Amino acid sequence: MSAPFHPHAASPTRSERRRSMVACGLIGVGVMAAVDEIVFHQILGWHHFYDRSTAGVGLLSDGLLHTAELLALVAGFFLHADLRRRRALAAAHGWAGFFLGLGVFQLFPGIVDHKLLRLHQIRYGVDVTPYDWAWNTAALVLLLIGTVTALRAGRGSRPGSAS
Repeated sequence: MSAPFHPHAASPTRSERRRSMVACGLIGVGVMAAVDEIVFHQILGWHHFYDRSTAGVGLLSDGLLHTAELLALVAGFFLHADLRRRRALAAAHGWAGFFLGLGVFQLFPGIVDHKLLRLHQIRYGVDVTPYDWAWNTAALVLLLIGTVTALRAGRGSRPGSAS
């Protein structure tokens, strides 16, 4: 995700740093959605995106999730490519956005889909408590990595600081 090094290039502007975070955040959301959909929905068969109806509706909901994941990946990579083409990619901010995207996607289903809306559980026929703890703890770790990376990137992009 890093751009070629240009010793005389100006440091990225605030909007370029933000765009780098958004572009890579979309990629992070898409990657984590793909991991969820491929591993938990297809390979392990633990759940569908929507499990409160027939198997056909569950399969359709997985297809819609897959569509959204691909749209996030395509949009993120187009934005990323545009930033690289213009040599405006703020790589550290991009990495922060990527990890924040991973964590946001992981935490949103863990809290909203699994607990508030009860669209599905991680797994059925077992005590879900350890699965919930593992799922949400992993999300918080990813968010922490993204936050620390964003803070470090912000310190490195201040005027007069070395990047």
